[in-house]
Amino acid sequence: MPGSRLIIKSAQMGDGETRQRYLNSFVQHGIDAGRIDLLARIHAADGHLRAYDRIDIALDPFPYNGTTTTCEALWMGVPVVTVAGNTHVSRVGASLLTHCGLTDLIAADEAGYIATAVDIAGDPERLSVLRQTMRDRLNAAPLTDYRGFAHSVEAAYRAMWRDWMAHPAA
Repeated sequence: MPGSRLIIKSAQMGDGETRQRYLNSFVQHGIDAGRIDLLARIHAADGHLRAYDRIDIALDPFPYNGTTTTCEALWMGVPVVTVAGNTHVSRVGASLLTHCGLTDLIAADEAGYIATAVDIAGDPERLSVLRQTMRDRLNAAPLTDYRGFAHSVEAAYRAMWRDWMAHPAA
């Protein structure tokens, strides 16, 4: 997308040599270094979460998807685009987005991943609606249904207790 920027944040970006190696790699692929922001780890939780204010669309990494970072992005109002892979670690993003009613942000392959991100970036109205509804979507998902989860665990414990009582050890 013309005018787009990429932000990569990781502890490794705190090392100058590593940062330069990554920047050089982007430049070698024809991407202007001025469009890349490499952020080191932000230790304070509020500062870490405020970094999402700089992001319009989060790109879920693959083949190993984010989990905590995907939830953080959604919580901070940032839609996440993901690719659904074939293993657990490459399907976490799809699972989280499905439970938030965002299956249209799940791509089947790399080409779909790019197309989905470009489509959202090119539709400011859709992006705005997504950003405004993201936290509510996450709050409505089973992932944040703490009471429901606690009730399910309690019911499982009750069932195990009843089964144990009905079939005492010999």
